[in-house]
Amino acid sequence: GAYLVLRRNSNYWKRDSAGHRLPYLDSVRIDIQKNRDIERRRFEQGELNLMNALDTETFSQLRDDHPSMVRDGGPSLDTEFVWFIQRAASPLPAYKKEWFRSQNFRRAISASIQRADIVKLAYKGLAEPSAGPVSSADPVWFNKAIKPQAYDPAAALTKLKADGFQLANGKLIDRAGHPVEFSLVTNSGNKQRNRVAALIEQDLAKVGITVRIVTLDFPSLIERISRTFDYEAALLSFVNADGDPNSQMNVWLSSAEQHAWNPGQKSPETTWEAEIDRLMQSQAVTNDLKKRKAAFDRVQAIVSEQAPFIYLVHPRVLGAVSPQLRGASLAPLWPNLLWNAEQLDVVPQISLVK
Repeated sequence: GAYLVLRRNSNYWKRDSAGHRLPYLDSVRIDIQKNRDIERRRFEQGELNLMNALDTETFSQLRDDHPSMVRDGGPSLDTEFVWFIQRAASPLPAYKKEWFRSQNFRRAISASIQRADIVKLAYKGLAEPSAGPVSSADPVWFNKAIKPQAYDPAAALTKLKADGFQLANGKLIDRAGHPVEFSLVTNSGNKQRNRVAALIEQDLAKVGITVRIVTLDFPSLIERISRTFDYEAALLSFVNADGDPNSQMNVWLSSAEQHAWNPGQKSPETTWEAEIDRLMQSQAVTNDLKKRKAAFDRVQAIVSEQAPFIYLVHPRVLGAVSPQLRGASLAPLWPNLLWNAEQLDVVPQISLVK
């Protein structure tokens, strides 16, 4: 549990342009280091040659102290988003289930969140607003027609009024007089995500909605969102290890357990979920890329229209490379700095003799 060593395969087929057999290195040691502050100190002391998947705070500190060592690989494939539980059997009062199952309500929440502030204040500019589940870093599957939700609290209130909500003394209430408030669960220990949650809380307060932030250790959070369903809204992210839609079947099919807003349905409970099921299944059984692309573009459009996930940002791919290593480059797919491990090499040390 402390480290993993990958050793050179002497029979590896690939060669470089000069005909030398790859990989260059005899081994790569991957240290399992949970504390990022310790990881940074080890990197600065020359004990580590790479730092992968940096958070914005660590990246900013390294950029200030060692600008030549940091790497910004552009937007990642990962997404940060919020969703509301729509499961009929969840232990919520009926009136909240009605809120969360309303397209107008979800779209209003989305329009009330200022994504530019999240990019600037939570990510220090090292993210881009998200339009949907696919990042612009994936040109094959990205639907260019979908744009990030604009910040428009006035439009949000119009959608809410269409569902019978109204402002009373600065507080939003539903048609039965219930104050609009909900808890937002996320994982503890993630400073960046906690800042995002705080910004969401501030934004929704401007349209009269009260948000209570609840931070849980990760096992407890997973218990809530995948077993007991005893929560109202959640803030998390998906790590996309493969851009192909087939790797996301466990999210988009209504019967799937990772269909976070309403998992494990025996049959689709809405017409739009039924359409997503049909599209995902149809693209999975053809090799025609154009047909697959058209089907998944439509899935992204439905998700944008219905907002079962309220997409916020795509964080940037951030890393650091020591000057002793050459050949490293960042890629949006995992593992971001080890995808071309066979091309990594150590810079020869030159000793001068007087």
